[in-house]
Amino acid sequence: MKIKSFLAKPFANYIHKQIKKGMTSAVADQQAILQQLLKTGTKTEFGNDHDFANIKTYEDFVQRVPIRDYEAFKPYIEKVKEGKHNILWKGLPIYFAKTSGTTSGVKYIPITKDSIPNHINTARNALLCYMAETGNHAFADGKLIFLSGSPVLERIGGIPTGRLSGIVNHHIPKYLRANQLPSYETNCIEDWEQKLDKIVDETINENMTLISGIPPWMQMYFDRLQERSGKKISELFPNFSVMVQGGVNYEPYKSKLIESIGKNIDTIELFPASEGFFAFQDTITEPGMLLNTNSGIFFEFIPVSEFGKEGATRLSLKDVKVGANYVLIINSNAGLWGYNIGDTIKFVSTDPYRIIVSGRIKHFISAFGEHVIGEEVESAILKTTAEDGIHIREFTVAPYIAQDNGKSYHEWFIEFEEMPPDMPLFAKKLDDHLREKNVYYDDLISGNILERLKISPVQKNGFTEYMRSIGKLGGQNKVPRLSNDRIIAEGLEEFLK
Repeated sequence: MKIKSFLAKPFANYIHKQIKKGMTSAVADQQAILQQLLKTGTKTEFGNDHDFANIKTYEDFVQRVPIRDYEAFKPYIEKVKEGKHNILWKGLPIYFAKTSGTTSGVKYIPITKDSIPNHINTARNALLCYMAETGNHAFADGKLIFLSGSPVLERIGGIPTGRLSGIVNHHIPKYLRANQLPSYETNCIEDWEQKLDKIVDETINENMTLISGIPPWMQMYFDRLQERSGKKISELFPNFSVMVQGGVNYEPYKSKLIESIGKNIDTIELFPASEGFFAFQDTITEPGMLLNTNSGIFFEFIPVSEFGKEGATRLSLKDVKVGANYVLIINSNAGLWGYNIGDTIKFVSTDPYRIIVSGRIKHFISAFGEHVIGEEVESAILKTTAEDGIHIREFTVAPYIAQDNGKSYHEWFIEFEEMPPDMPLFAKKLDDHLREKNVYYDDLISGNILERLKISPVQKNGFTEYMRSIGKLGGQNKVPRLSNDRIIAEGLEEFLK
């Protein structure tokens, strides 16, 4: 056992015990965090505007603080960008995380001195829990990829600003720096294709033991390695034992990634965002990710069926139910209050509180009243491809609204690894599985209001080319699973087979 893995073992056991202990106090911890947030928030402009001084209970908080998205928060953010102190949190943020919104353009999310440990420590805790549970400490002695956006930061209103992953790159512990790849210089490359080639150059002959990133990026990286070497990833990196992933649902990518690697491998799922690090996989034996209930964030949950309605139910942790679909709302020591991050989640357990990400509240199809969500289309495609032994690389779904004769339908844009031998049968199975998941969609098909779905096969690397064409090619960007309009569909039309 080498020195890093040797030293990691007792620390992993200590952190694992602390996290286990926190599982039993999650509700109490959440109540304490709300009170701590309000105590600091009372001294801010936002707290003054919303009468924080007279909030005694969670019910008081709900009455005074409405749910907001970034657009509604923007007036406060603009004041912070002007250099004004004590607007959303005490003083000024130490960073702005710069992120692209689907409706808001560029968003500037504050990160404060109090909130930065949430971003830094959660990924560490996930790895330490894995070490403690599996006994695999050896990966700490090899080379590790922490793919990030450029760590070069600009200044907005005097505040260092950049991609969250680039900001976090500045806080990687010194004891991991020598193991970290790619190099700082490569991480600074803005052009994605050039950056990916340099990453391959720097890693192809190294002892890679851990690789992290969003699944579509890892697949692109593995493809490039295989093109260069003609070998499976497990042949190139025989000690590669842990894959860390998040950002999108892993399951649709799993079979192709495992095929590229050449063997099954342990995976750790994370749920990070610019607004906070919300959950992490604490065990490989149980489904879901452990909600980060003691890390400076007070969570609220709104049933998806009520979201956007006046008087929608807002729940704290103690009242959630397993299997219900909730919009995730956060209040944090970064100064975000009643903030809708846009993700929907489901609890798979409340003892402890473990979740899965079920989709995006703005990513759905309801052009005909069906309200199909990401979790449903992903489930349908997974079942169908598993039954037929088909691998896919990427997909998205959009409504097709008939203008003249004919009926409307859902159009699936799928990039196949290998084409189904019987495409009409594949489409029928896919449609049947979606009907099983969504009763409203089933009613529209059986009522002869919608035609069965149609598949438009996308050419090899078509999704990559599409993302390049809209300036979104890169390790942090992903294609929405579904949308309620034809914007993505129209963009993909030039990349069809």
